[in-house]
Amino acid sequence: MIKLRHLAAASAAVLTLAVAAPPASAQWIVYDPTNFSQNVLTAARELQQINNQIQMLTNQATSLVNQARNLANLPMSTLTQLQSSIAQTQSLLGQAQNIAFNVQRIEQAYSTSYGSAAGTGSTTAMVANAQARWQNSVGAFEDSLKVQAGVVGNIPTNSSAMTSLVSASQNATGALQAAQAGNQLLALQSQQLSDLVAVLSAKGRADALEQARSAAAEAQGQQNYKTFSTRTGYQPGNVTMFTGN
Repeated sequence: MIKLRHLAAASAAVLTLAVAAPPASAQWIVYDPTNFSQNVLTAARELQQINNQIQMLTNQATSLVNQARNLANLPMSTLTQLQSSIAQTQSLLGQAQNIAFNVQRIEQAYSTSYGSAAGTGSTTAMVANAQARWQNSVGAFEDSLKVQAGVVGNIPTNSSAMTSLVSASQNATGALQAAQAGNQLLALQSQQLSDLVAVLSAKGRADALEQARSAAAEAQGQQNYKTFSTRTGYQPGNVTMFTGN
């Protein structure tokens, strides 16, 4: 009897546990506010890092574009045009008549036709030297006028080049283009200065030769007077001007 009671009690306890235990497939959802907040903050930080990386890549791309613009060459060049103008002026200077722009030629001319040499030699030689000096002066003035005309002819070409270069400089897309336009403007200025030097040189040459001719003529005149004054006295004689029938 006692065994039956113990068995019944044990069966009742097992049944109670079986009824109280939840099904094996059931799960409980637990909400942790602290953990949730931490996860949100972590996600926000990661999103900010991603945004920073995107901005950095954008800045790098913009920098590369700007570098490409800065390295772009100027799509025009006036070098050939400037070289042509300089060559033309040099050609005119190279056509100098009689006495060229050459130190040895100048020294040779002065030793034979100018200075003290103007008052030496025979009368025929002095006359020939005077004629040569006159031709030198006339030729030098002609050369000066030619150089001036050539330089004036370069003005429209230089003006067109300057307009193009200034426009290119103002519309430059990068530092290299702006620098190249500036360099070409400096080259244009140098060409204009060389034209100015050529004009002054040609004009100075003409003035110097004319002044030298005047000085040589004075030296020759002194020599002629000296020669005339050392001759014997004048002896009058009869001169027949007209003859009658």
